[in-house]
Amino acid sequence: MSPDRELVERLRSKVLAGLSERRRADEAAGRAGLGGPDEQALGRALIAEALDAEARAALAAGRPARSAAEDDELAQEVFDALFRLGRLQRLLDDPSIENINANGADCVWVRYADGRRERVDPIAASDEELVELVRNVGARLGLGERRFDLGSPRLSLQLPDGSRLFAVMAVCARPSVAIRRHRYLKVTCDDLVGMGSIDLALREFFRALMLARKSCVICGGTGAGKTTLLRAMAADIPPWERLVTIEDSLELGLDRFPDLHPDVVALEAREPNLEGEGAISLAELVRWALRLSPDRVIVGESRGEEVLALLNAMSQGTDGSMTTIHASSSKGAFSKLATYAVQAPERLPLEATNLLVANAVDFVIHLAQDHAGRRFVSSVREVTDADGPVVVSNEVFRPGPDGRAVPGVPMRNETTDQLVEVGFDPDLLERPGGWWAT
Repeated sequence: MSPDRELVERLRSKVLAGLSERRRADEAAGRAGLGGPDEQALGRALIAEALDAEARAALAAGRPARSAAEDDELAQEVFDALFRLGRLQRLLDDPSIENINANGADCVWVRYADGRRERVDPIAASDEELVELVRNVGARLGLGERRFDLGSPRLSLQLPDGSRLFAVMAVCARPSVAIRRHRYLKVTCDDLVGMGSIDLALREFFRALMLARKSCVICGGTGAGKTTLLRAMAADIPPWERLVTIEDSLELGLDRFPDLHPDVVALEAREPNLEGEGAISLAELVRWALRLSPDRVIVGESRGEEVLALLNAMSQGTDGSMTTIHASSSKGAFSKLATYAVQAPERLPLEATNLLVANAVDFVIHLAQDHAGRRFVSSVREVTDADGPVVVSNEVFRPGPDGRAVPGVPMRNETTDQLVEVGFDPDLLERPGGWWAT
């Protein structure tokens, strides 16, 4: 049973008043204000006091007292309303939920990791309250404050748990919020083997690609697991290498795990201010990244003119760089790269773009999903050359009978030798009984 919303709001107001009183007292005494953890600890103490006062008032009025479990749930609701994401938080705390989509405050759908979709309770009392919730999130989280109003009717940012939130208003009948959960912030290719996304041969192959500093483009449809695969492959990058990540809104989170990546600079694009100034694009960040002495540049998702800057970076010493793009097949990734590159001010012709792709990208990896929502690698292409309007490639892993990648055309001898130098066993691709024999 959900707590009484009026009671939650009343308690929230009392605790907020207590916190404000403490801030005023600190200012008057010239003391530094409480930091985040200390303020939250005070908030929990004030919530407990408010609950005790409510219990005494109930007993005095002859009303039944709440149980300890009900008080705990009520206290958490009030805490979430003050310091976290309100009623959204209970959904974010559920590890089985993968996606959260709200079409207004009361039409909320979630998708679970097993593929189920269900409608759940409202996440706000009204659409206005939902807009205010998203606005507060934009003001409190991220590297800088992000607006959410009629002048800036969209918001994209990373939540503290690593989830990605995107919200729109004014361009639709009701405010809409979509949250993409990242259940595997810290993930390795060994984990992907356990999930059934790749087999052991691909696992060793991907490790060799990273150790041999092969630049890769990971592609697939929405929700195919591109970011998860990028994180997993990046886990095999030697820890002494310096990484610069570039994203529209922080999502990769490689800098969260210094045991895997102790030297990371995470850059985030910036929107213009109220005067329309101060915007910093992904393309500009890629150019800045090259001045930060990176060993590799990783762009979370390429979908515009930044592709040209990234391809230039990949071909100018930052071997082993990576990005993800949306594409329906590994071969289709080349036309997508060309489409994005032509958006850059240089307006390169197709032939020049393809030549750049051939010089910059070593492998293209495609992810797919089956009808049950299971994600897996379906194809890997080795880029070998460019021939006018065509990027020449070999599909070294192709879709098998069930769509999952199986060994296809052999790699070039030069590439095989480079992978063998870092420990790859080419016999993994020739095991009797096929790839599953590994």
